[in-house]
Amino acid sequence: MTDQKNNKVINIALWAVQVLLGLMFLMAGAMKASQPIETMAESLPWVTDVSAGLVRFIGVSELLGGLGLLIPSLLRIKPFLTVWAAIGLAAVMIFAAIFHGSRGEFSAIGMNVVMAAMFVFIAWGRSKKVPILAKA
Repeated sequence: MTDQKNNKVINIALWAVQVLLGLMFLMAGAMKASQPIETMAESLPWVTDVSAGLVRFIGVSELLGGLGLLIPSLLRIKPFLTVWAAIGLAAVMIFAAIFHGSRGEFSAIGMNVVMAAMFVFIAWGRSKKVPILAKA
């Protein structure tokens, strides 16, 4: 009974983290994919130091990652894609930490590490502890 209760708590935590990060990355990705660079530069000064193509690529990647965290699990269609989305976004956070470190923006690295850990939690939870089964 205790193991079943633990799995239920972990499942709830996984859904909470998936929805939180999924929505966050949908919003951040949509912003980077669609807003003018000058508008984004007010809150994200790094966007003027890289190509517009890279900013748009990051935006589309974040948008797709956010969708990947939510849609496969919610619809139970190829839910293993949620695991891959979480792994991909964890990699994005590692690269973001490296990028911020190279620019001397060390205050941003903490958030990158925390989010990477949350993505690893999703990948572990949805692959090992409380996987979502595909529709029959």
